[in-house]
Amino acid sequence: MKIAIIGTRGIPNHYGGFEQFAEYLSLGLVNKGHEVWVYNSHLHPYQEDNWKGVNIVHCKDMEDKMGAAGQFIYDLNCILDSRKRKFDIVLQLGYTSSSVWGKLLPKKSVVITNMDGLEWMRSKFSKKVQYFLKKAEKWAINTSDYLVADSVGIQQHLKTNFNVESTYIPYGAHIFNTPNRNVLDDYKLKEYDYYMLIARMEPENNIEIILDGYNQSGNLKPFLVVGKTENEFGTYLKEKFKNNKNIQFLGGIYDIEILNNLRFYTGLYFHGHSVGGTNPSLLEAMSSNALIAAHDNIFNKSILGKEALYFLDNNDVSKLFDKEIELFRKEFTAKNIEKIQTLYTWDKIIDDYENLFIKLAK
Repeated sequence: MKIAIIGTRGIPNHYGGFEQFAEYLSLGLVNKGHEVWVYNSHLHPYQEDNWKGVNIVHCKDMEDKMGAAGQFIYDLNCILDSRKRKFDIVLQLGYTSSSVWGKLLPKKSVVITNMDGLEWMRSKFSKKVQYFLKKAEKWAINTSDYLVADSVGIQQHLKTNFNVESTYIPYGAHIFNTPNRNVLDDYKLKEYDYYMLIARMEPENNIEIILDGYNQSGNLKPFLVVGKTENEFGTYLKEKFKNNKNIQFLGGIYDIEILNNLRFYTGLYFHGHSVGGTNPSLLEAMSSNALIAAHDNIFNKSILGKEALYFLDNNDVSKLFDKEIELFRKEFTAKNIEKIQTLYTWDKIIDDYENLFIKLAK
């Protein structure tokens, strides 16, 4: 099949979850013999036309000149280009800035949209933007041939609120079993003697609650915060916690080996995401043998079940540092690895997408 993936900034990943997903899925489909095209922003640092057998289409992106509004232009350019190439399948990842152009999607291709999370719930957005995103969600549903939900919570939301069916396919992860403690030396860390989180600097990821709880606890072990801090909220967090020298803002790290080792050796990994679907960084933490403390919501609980510690506010977080967490480590991590091996391997996820594409293309 000839397959297009739109809706991301492009591959290889230099940004976030959907880009990581596009990277793994496109490569997996190419290895299965399909012709795959991924749309990249022309601002993406990778400027070649092919990446490991995946065709790359570079489209004009005005985000550098227009800010977030530029994403609408970029998505329009991707959709217009996709109309020329006679794809069997167009997989659209998310709908935030693309669904306004939904009626322009190629009519002769099967359009499948991964509905992402509940974007309109994100607190970084004004009431007007939240209203628009609710509309955008409906437009995406109406202009797609089929929907994919990457979490049980999203699938329930689509059924309950729109009475539409969706195919549940989560993200995947690779088991990490080759730890290299030399990575810790680069960051002056000791095994299981630090804490960490990986997230975009957005309010709904509950980073402030986590760091407030850490501050409140008086714990002196290092706390690593991984994620770009150039945005307004990231700048605010750095300023708020600048007096606690144990909180280390490391910026974005995209070397998967470094991330896997940091997760593997952390004393406790915090996952504060609250409005998304199956977040890739959560599965990667599970596959890296990390003991996880997660925000208490349906998205995280449907993945982690009983094999995690949970929090809702900074007081809950603070109490976690007083718990004998080592009592949970062996049982929780072993069961989470088992989940990755049976439910969330990339081989299974790629097979699930390929089977869906074959069925729908017929």
